Amino acid sequence: MIQREMPDTIVYECPECGDETEHQILRGRMGKATLEGTFRCMSCGRVTSETIKIPELLEVPVVYSDGEVSETTRTTIESNDGISIDDDFELDDGRLVCVTHIDVADDKRVKKALATDVKKLWVKRFDVLSVKVSVNDGGKTYSLRVEAEPDDEFVVGTQLEFEDFDCLIHAIKTKHSLVRRGVAEARDITRIYGKYRKKRYDVLDFDDDDDEFDESDYIIDDDDDEDYDE
Repeated sequence: MIQREMPDTIVYECPECGDETEHQILRGRMGKATLEGTFRCMSCGRVTSETIKIPELLEVPVVYSDGEVSETTRTTIESNDGISIDDDFELDDGRLVCVTHIDVADDKRVKKALATDVKKLWVKRFDVLSVKVSVNDGGKTYSLRVEAEPDDEFVVGTQLEFEDFDCLIHAIKTKHSLVRRGVAEARDITRIYGKYRKKRYDVLDFDDDDDEFDESDYIIDDDDDEDYDE
């Protein structure tokens, strides 16, 4: 168990507002699972002295993977947290990760657990995702990947640009459903389905070119002229 640092504010239910609101901590003393102090509600201004229950901080072992490289570290979680596979959160050092496995007592692996039951977390790097894309070109299908941040959005009906062609998104498969209309975040996507489109290039608009024509800008090889002067 770890002693947490005193925060500047805390959220708890204000009797005056009848709702959970943010309170400024005017002074306080942190215990194992309590915060005793004087607080001011930042919504109604009510000032009171009381003891508030807060979750304990637990330190758990973590196996962190970044591609083929893995390392063992530790991080803190709150005792009232529920942890599930595919949850994403920040380690104590700020790295964004996604939970891949959860170990509880007797090295048993589960899909979800209370923080107090967790013996080890297995996580992978989550700040850059490699999103699978299937591109249909008539009778052929190409399997590609695009890099994205977890909260990047992909919209059905829009285009993805690749080096040699474009891809019109016509469906997105997520962890929960098949999206035929609308949007999905990269963190939820298991595959994007799209149709091949020829690369389109912008047509030059010479009317927008304010530079005057200067023949000296174009160097002509006289020998070339002689080859075509028949």
